[in-house]
Amino acid sequence: MKVNNTQYKIDDNSVLNYYEIKNDKPKLLLLHAQGTDSLSFMNVIGKLSKYFHIYLVDYYGHGKSSNNRKKYNLIDIGNDIIKFVEEVIKDNVTVLGHSSGGLIACYIASNSNCCSNLILEDAPLFSSNGEKRFNYYNYKDLSTVCHKYINQDKENDFVYYYFTNQYCWNFFPEDSREKIRNKLGEFALKYREKHPDKNLKVPFWPKKFLEGFKGLNNYDPYFGEAFYNDSFNEDINYNELLSNIKCNTLFMKANTTIADDGLVQGALTDEDLKQVTSLIKNIKVEYFNCGHGIHSEKSKEFVKCVNKILQTKN
Repeated sequence: MKVNNTQYKIDDNSVLNYYEIKNDKPKLLLLHAQGTDSLSFMNVIGKLSKYFHIYLVDYYGHGKSSNNRKKYNLIDIGNDIIKFVEEVIKDNVTVLGHSSGGLIACYIASNSNCCSNLILEDAPLFSSNGEKRFNYYNYKDLSTVCHKYINQDKENDFVYYYFTNQYCWNFFPEDSREKIRNKLGEFALKYREKHPDKNLKVPFWPKKFLEGFKGLNNYDPYFGEAFYNDSFNEDINYNELLSNIKCNTLFMKANTTIADDGLVQGALTDEDLKQVTSLIKNIKVEYFNCGHGIHSEKSKEFVKCVNKILQTKN
């Protein structure tokens, strides 16, 4: 399997970095989650390439694409990726978006005729914008950490800062929380000093949770600020956006739990999903007993589910 890496330049000189696995099969565009990059799909693209000609795009603020802060919003990113499809892919394409990549995928499907199928991997629809976002884990975690990071001047390594300030420390016993955080923080700092260009590794930290640090080296915290202040979703009416999606749509739903204090630990609730399914006409839902990164935790089921979209008829 040969993976080609190229850059696509927009008229304003913004750059979208992308990877491509070429063959004569139907086209599939993969859009990653916030905080990571296209390489987060590496564990599944080998199997997916048996069924699809694959494109993986780093959107702005991530990977090797431009850190163009004026474009950290759904409309600018969505429109530029539509241009990418029209000028590079030059064909109808199945668009798959993980997490916030799913928001972008919805925009593409809603505002162009190039999307033949839409796959949403636990996309945070109706949960990442407006006042409602305050009750969801992403706001308490990545968005808030990004906001605090760009408003301080003591630490300049965001990966280390995020590790030591992530919300999940609140789940540790209060009497031992600081001791554990300080000790694991020392491990993280030593690893960052020795391997500043590698994905973070910390002893005793669950491998599943370290998945969230893959690609974080090349993440611009100002992108998280756009979710903190809701400017990412500015001028977006999600009811209208989703109602305008006409292609076959598959929603992959991961587990969601609600803490005693009401904090939603997951991308969206069943109530949010019910609103999504009421607006998109040709939609099916598949449930996965795992966390937010379905393609990482349930790779075989994920590939099988994606492949099924090829057999779906309008």
